[in-house]
Amino acid sequence: MLCLRAEVFVVEQDCPYQDPDGRDLEPGVHHLWTDGPDAYLRILDEGAGVHRIGRVVTAPAARGRGLAAALMTRALELVGDGPVVLDAQAQLEGWYARFGFTTAGPAFLEDGIPHVPMRRPATAGTG
Repeated sequence: MLCLRAEVFVVEQDCPYQDPDGRDLEPGVHHLWTDGPDAYLRILDEGAGVHRIGRVVTAPAARGRGLAAALMTRALELVGDGPVVLDAQAQLEGWYARFGFTTAGPAFLEDGIPHVPMRRPATAGTG
């Protein structure tokens, strides 16, 4: 999983940074991936009932097959009705909107790539 993350985030996107950030081993973290792994994401517990989805990645050779969408669907099933936050690369804002996320603040640069904070509000009673 770390190799996939490095392949895309560090090499392909040319963002030299320390990917292992200490959060991969936190209590309550969930890692979801497909075979290979060809796609991956993690779910973090941010406290107060809020979850954060991050490190959503698909291998270049596996793109266009819906793998990340399947992982997002599963992640949202796992977190349930509570609020979920993420920082989306700006070009993927519409993709995350398909899952009920809306922009939750001003755009910002992270490692030279435009991002937007997004939030899916609590959906208690709808699932």
